[in-house]
Amino acid sequence: MFFPVGTTVAVAGASGYAGGELLRLLAGHPDLEVGPVTAWSSAGQRVGDLQPQLVSLADLVIEPTSPETLAVADLVVLALPHGESGPLAEGLPAETPVVDLGADHRLADPAAWASAYSGPYAGAWTYGLPELPGQRVAIAGSRRIAAPGCYAAAVTLALAPLIAAGVAAPDDVVAVAASGTSGAGRSPKAELLGSEVMADLSPYKVGRHQHVPEILQATGARSLSFTPVLAPMPRGILATVTAVPAAPSVDEAAVRAALDGAYAAEPFVHLLPEGRWPHTKAMSGTNAAHLQATVDTTSGRVIVCCAIDNLGKGAAGQAVQCANLVMGLPETAGLTVDGIAP
Repeated sequence: MFFPVGTTVAVAGASGYAGGELLRLLAGHPDLEVGPVTAWSSAGQRVGDLQPQLVSLADLVIEPTSPETLAVADLVVLALPHGESGPLAEGLPAETPVVDLGADHRLADPAAWASAYSGPYAGAWTYGLPELPGQRVAIAGSRRIAAPGCYAAAVTLALAPLIAAGVAAPDDVVAVAASGTSGAGRSPKAELLGSEVMADLSPYKVGRHQHVPEILQATGARSLSFTPVLAPMPRGILATVTAVPAAPSVDEAAVRAALDGAYAAEPFVHLLPEGRWPHTKAMSGTNAAHLQATVDTTSGRVIVCCAIDNLGKGAAGQAVQCANLVMGLPETAGLTVDGIAP
């Protein structure tokens, strides 16, 4: 289905970090317009009071979140905490495209959901990572898309092509990923205060992070040890993924060939030249992902590093990319691969 220029997009959760980034992208999109914006406790306030960076949308009033308010738009994006999208989506018209940034609809296995999240299982939607084989076509033909989690997006982009190409074994995968504090959301938390985060690195949910079942599902890995690390920066993810080579003959050239074969034609995922390693700062404000790979000369393990903006390719940018596909627009519309520096 093709949607005309001027298509409206409703945003639920407009007061949060992902919601604010989504509004920023939509405000500069050549073919999309911001429709109703909603929130729970922030209803009645101006966008400019909560998102002062959004000057062009400052006078837009945030409405209470309800299916009726959202359904007047041509497309809906749900930027809500986990567990809140499922009940809300049930009240939206079946013909209205919906992109969910929460976890409610990512997992195909109800048992996997129960192992990682609380609350009832809401069912699986089309997984919104276009760079996976077959997903671009699936997203374009779907009306319900579940965008990946931010950690899951970074680790999956690094790992999935290697398992698919038979370069990396699906067992004994290890990932360590550092994330900016915006990944934890905007709700006040003592551990996210500036005085607590500055000049500090801290692991959390070690060995039990909720994105592990999603990563296993998306990559084809059978086992994963995952350690997330809170980093003293507002945004960005740097994931370092290591795996056992699938054969003794696997070398750095084979690893790079697998990644290049998967991403050479992709507009947003870039394998860097040899010797250049990803930086989170280079991803700030983009929908891009930068990758680099090698084989450890001591352990023999395959190593891939992936950097993304957790609010870009890890959330709002991913949502716009999926929305473009659903609406028959150029996939890159309203998105950029150029970061902000210094």
